[in-house]
Amino acid sequence: MMSFNILIQSLNNKQSEVVTAPLENALILAGAGSGKTRVLAYRIAWLISVKKISPFSIMSVTFTNKAAIEMRSRIEGLLMDDYSDIWNGTFHGICHRILRVYFAEANLSKDFQIIDAEDQIRLLRRLIKNKKLDEKKWPVKQIMTWINKKKDKGLRPQHIDPYLNPVTKINLQIYSAYQELCDRSNLVDFAEILLRSHELLRDNEKIRAYYHSLLKYVLVDEFQDTNNIQYAWLRMIVGIDCNIMVVGDDDQSIYGWRGAKVKNIKRFTFDFPSVRTIRLEQNYRSTKNILEASNVLISNNTQRMGKELWTNEEKGDFISIYSAYNELDEADFVVKKIQEWKEQGGLLNSVAILYRNNIQSRSLEEALVQANVPYHMYGGIRFFERQEIKDALGYLRLINNSNDDSAFERIVNTPTRGLGNKTLENIRLIARERHIPMWEASIALLDEKILASRVEKSLGQFIELITILKTNTLGMSLHKQTDYVIRCSGLLSMYQNEKDKKIKSRIENLEELISATYQFEKNEKSKEMKLLTAFLTYSSLRSDENQTGEFEDAVQLMTLHSAKGLEFPLVFIVGLEEGLFPSQISIENSLSLEEERRLCYVGMTRAMEKLYIIHAGVRRLYGQNKYRKASRFISELPEACLKKYV
Repeated sequence: MMSFNILIQSLNNKQSEVVTAPLENALILAGAGSGKTRVLAYRIAWLISVKKISPFSIMSVTFTNKAAIEMRSRIEGLLMDDYSDIWNGTFHGICHRILRVYFAEANLSKDFQIIDAEDQIRLLRRLIKNKKLDEKKWPVKQIMTWINKKKDKGLRPQHIDPYLNPVTKINLQIYSAYQELCDRSNLVDFAEILLRSHELLRDNEKIRAYYHSLLKYVLVDEFQDTNNIQYAWLRMIVGIDCNIMVVGDDDQSIYGWRGAKVKNIKRFTFDFPSVRTIRLEQNYRSTKNILEASNVLISNNTQRMGKELWTNEEKGDFISIYSAYNELDEADFVVKKIQEWKEQGGLLNSVAILYRNNIQSRSLEEALVQANVPYHMYGGIRFFERQEIKDALGYLRLINNSNDDSAFERIVNTPTRGLGNKTLENIRLIARERHIPMWEASIALLDEKILASRVEKSLGQFIELITILKTNTLGMSLHKQTDYVIRCSGLLSMYQNEKDKKIKSRIENLEELISATYQFEKNEKSKEMKLLTAFLTYSSLRSDENQTGEFEDAVQLMTLHSAKGLEFPLVFIVGLEEGLFPSQISIENSLSLEEERRLCYVGMTRAMEKLYIIHAGVRRLYGQNKYRKASRFISELPEACLKKYV
């Protein structure tokens, strides 16, 4: 156990103020790079070593398991002891722990099972089928999202007015049936963990009183990301004799689309008594130029608590603004600057390329591969490894080579044709016994009339579809051939009939594949293979190259959302164009526009030494070339901090 003086001697004045604050409610507005994780760990260590609060009476709530593990490691490193008694974990983890103790009071059985999103989809799909609803009109993922959002707001079926509109009425029926099925089957989904724990504390005075007497201090990290039910749960578990310290940054609230409520920061000062507000504004990450520009950018938001980052670091390099001709010029510029960085002794894993939308990664990936620069897709899937791209390439592969059994198996029932595992096993058996490809085995089964009539019809239609696609695309250019196959195979309509955000991105990726084939046929010089074969070879090689791990020396590619909490010496933010970043939808809504600006602020404050911001005059997206206007966020940056490339 270390002494108080040793504990805080490495902290700045404001950090020390947080660590040694009186035992009262506190709101810590912690700016990017201000050392908030370190301060939280020191605060807990101070509570234990100086204030002699029992670890079992301290609760530390984080948003990720990784953050919870890091917090425990820091605390134990400071106090040189095992402190597993601390209530340290995510909202879901701590709520789950409470439900395991009080399962009966929560109307659960002892061995209740947690289910994930895939399990949810399976249950909901069964219910949709039971109600004889058309899943094309009632997409299962959309209904799952609707139910989860209602739970995140603390709403049970009986709390929702069924007469609002016909869609709500059907969704509500499915929600009720789904919850009844979960209760009968002893299943609990992720949203239910939070809601059930909140209801347990709200409705059981004895249990609530127990936690009020047990907990003396609660700390919450990333408070700006809390949703309605998480905030309500905190209000239930924190008693009159317990103090709560929340740490957050309203300027980094970027998850409104998934239910996070930045207004919870403001609500906190009204809902909890005598809140002390402390601002951590000294930044230990970025140069003065980066911070000054970031401060000016975010000052354009009106819904702020207010703070201004500063640093003792040097001015540093100017922020470089590059106006690219198109996305290819943008990618070439990025690669050139990365190569210069490496030649000057910089590591590749200290470089991050950030973008608003995953579809922007393709041209960047291709430029990096062409230049033999290894890269890692952080939190994402490489373009040619994405499910919808593999499906489209599967059709192209089978058209190109009917002996390709791997492609056959991938697409024979995509979109669904009623050709299940039993049919596939029959085809595999014939192919194996007769030593022929599955394509030929299918034709043999059709010729010999040994399949059930429904299966025979479906398989015959598939064989006819591939034959027609092959015939009709002869002589077409590669990008027109790809476009034709995506549309006529049924892949595009399959995704168009779904409505959730992930499906929308799949449609965009299919359109981006058409752009990729267009670019390929413009650049391909090989005469040894026909163009389709050459492209399929190219895509296969690209999907297997540069498979780097997170800790290898490779450039990091990620969305701006994925970059939150990370830092890199060299950062590129690409695609700063109106309609892309900020997105078209956000331009029409002031609150959404402010969130987009916060996202830009988050991206800029990832940079430690050097920041490039790039926009293109023309960008090929979704299969079309479109003229672009530079993002308003660029015009909001102070000229004194910028260097513009002509």
